[in-house]
Amino acid sequence: MDRCKEILQRHNWDMEVAVQSRFSEQEGAPSVYQEQRREERAPAVDANPVDMRYYHVQRHRGIHGIWGWGTSIVAFPFRFFYSTFMDIFRFVYRLLRPDPRRYVTDPIGDVTSFIQRFEEEYGFTHPTFIRDTYSQALNTAKKDLQFLLVYLHGDDHQDTRHFCRSTLCNEAVVAFIEAHSLFWACNTASPEGYRVSQALRENTYPYLALIVLRDNRMTVVSKIEGDIGGDELIARLTRVIDENESSLISERAEREERSFNQTLRAEQDVAYEESLRADQEKARKKREEQEAIERAEQEEIDRTLEETRRLEEIVQRKIRLRNEIPEEPMADDSDSIRILLKLPSGIRLERRFLKTHSIQNLYNYIFVHEAAPDDFKVVANYPRREIPCQPADTEPAGEQATFESIGLGKSEMLFVTDNEA
Repeated sequence: MDRCKEILQRHNWDMEVAVQSRFSEQEGAPSVYQEQRREERAPAVDANPVDMRYYHVQRHRGIHGIWGWGTSIVAFPFRFFYSTFMDIFRFVYRLLRPDPRRYVTDPIGDVTSFIQRFEEEYGFTHPTFIRDTYSQALNTAKKDLQFLLVYLHGDDHQDTRHFCRSTLCNEAVVAFIEAHSLFWACNTASPEGYRVSQALRENTYPYLALIVLRDNRMTVVSKIEGDIGGDELIARLTRVIDENESSLISERAEREERSFNQTLRAEQDVAYEESLRADQEKARKKREEQEAIERAEQEEIDRTLEETRRLEEIVQRKIRLRNEIPEEPMADDSDSIRILLKLPSGIRLERRFLKTHSIQNLYNYIFVHEAAPDDFKVVANYPRREIPCQPADTEPAGEQATFESIGLGKSEMLFVTDNEA
């Protein structure tokens, strides 16, 4: 049950990912969790700048009394040979079997596991741990322009438990760290913690490193090694933070200036785009107005040309039809018909036609007269009817209506009306 809970916590309580990751581990395949969550690229870190503040705290454990000195002298050869033997054993073991901590497969799980075990042993009064990888913590500190305090936990060191209880869980230390920095920690027995220890090159435990952005690069500005007390730790960190606060202030000012310049450029770009759109809209409207004027002028020219062509056609037609009008018969001709015409202008015309003449000759006679309208019709009043004298070019000459066939008498009074009036 505890194993299942640990697996779920390591995978952020995602049941599907946890099951798939477990199956992959049993089959020897890469973890699905590892494939799904690619670690952020860590910013470059200067781990040993020339001006770094280094503090090493050595707790002297004095030997008291003759019994103490005697025990120490007797035990020294055993401790020496034991230590030498263990170093040789570890060296040979590492040659035969590489350190598994070199292969980081679940960095988030390593961090989460450490936090859980720390709280189980030391309680919940501690600085707020960043539950991210070391790389993500660096990126967060760089982005937010904050100090990052890194703690590497060594289980086997004799000062570790005392440091955790008396210093890390000290309320004054917790309040100071919360107010001045981010806090990231991991156990060096885990792959993620081991990788960070290799990068920061610690000598002993407990180990603290204060990192901050300086000269556009994350820099370790202080290393604190050993079982340091709460008050001393606060004093050391205060001094280092005060010395390096100016770099953050400078970076904040530069970022604000860059942000202001970017905002200003963005506003200028927006203003330019709006001005450009306004100019383009003005140009478009002006172009459309000009095109409308040119189109109206062209339409007027076309109408004038069309009217000119129409008038020329009418003139040519009048010339042609004038020659087609038959000669006026004599008044005493028994087949003659007398037509009296009243034009819209009030002018009266009189003309004789033969009753056998085509009624179109009446139209032609009126059409060629200079006082007659170009578009007209001829009507009789008693009874009122329209005289169908307009030309019908599709009718054969032998089938055209005559004066007699449409019922006109010996003398008729007809009226000409203007169709365009």
